[in-house]
Amino acid sequence: MARLICTGITSLDGYINDEQGNFDWSAPDEEVHSFVNDLERPIGTYLYGRRLYEVMRFWENAHALPDASPVALDYAQLWQAAEKIVYSTTLEAAATARTRVERTFDPKAVQAMKDSADRDLSIGGPHLAAHAFRAGLVDEVQLFISPVAVGGGTRFLPSGVRLDLKLAEQQRFANGVIYLRYHAA
Repeated sequence: MARLICTGITSLDGYINDEQGNFDWSAPDEEVHSFVNDLERPIGTYLYGRRLYEVMRFWENAHALPDASPVALDYAQLWQAAEKIVYSTTLEAAATARTRVERTFDPKAVQAMKDSADRDLSIGGPHLAAHAFRAGLVDEVQLFISPVAVGGGTRFLPSGVRLDLKLAEQQRFANGVIYLRYHAA
């Protein structure tokens, strides 16, 4: 059975963006991005909310950028090779290859995907991930905590959901970012 992993880059106070929707403070440097790439290698399918998908579709053509670093090119290749499912009631059609749109999040369908997959699944977008947390589907949480407090915005973890987690790994980076990996208890 595959794992469902929820990964996020957050501020110290737990937000993925600030009150204006900015997340420029979360851009990983080469060291962190390389580490992220290694974490993403086992992912076979990304489950996205619409907003995160719209941000991530940048990677569909990132390999064509003349100044792309080797780390960025590596990530682009990983992202392009994975299946992507976008959960949206408003998105007309997917704008990237290997992508389909689903109108509703069905916990039973996601559990069936986990049961039949030979590679891990990743879920992203705080509103979509909240459904998976509430349904008890998330097996692992991976956090990259940036050394900034933004004071408000969109929270990474859902409100009103208790999560009992067990620390499995931690890593410090030269730029002040801390990586924490937790298993669902």
